[in-house]
Amino acid sequence: QVQVVESGGGSVQAGASLRLSCAASGRTFSRYTMAWFRQAPGKEREFVAHISWIDNTNYADSVKGRFTISRDNAKNTVYLQMNSLKPEDTAVYYCAAKDGPFGSIGVRGYDYWGQGTQVTVSS
Repeated sequence: QVQVVESGGGSVQAGASLRLSCAASGRTFSRYTMAWFRQAPGKEREFVAHISWIDNTNYADSVKGRFTISRDNAKNTVYLQMNSLKPEDTAVYYCAAKDGPFGSIGVRGYDYWGQGTQVTVSS
């Protein structure tokens, strides 16, 4: 069983930056693919970014060039650096984990989920 806990959310102005962190339990963190999803009010949960155990990354078009996902296997932590934030980035951000080297952009591709952290961007 893997537990993931997000932190780092908050309320910022448009154009600001935030860094989300996701701490995961488990001795084999380095073999997990980790991802960030987000869910805005009234909308479905959507893919943001993922990073595989060999550091291959993938991003949603809406965040490409502004967000960066990274991982520190020594700390069992994955990060999401969010720059140039926009009001449309407002959502609850969820960290997710799956065993194996291949990422997925679908919610069903992940086995373990955190409780989420709120990000609010005002104009």
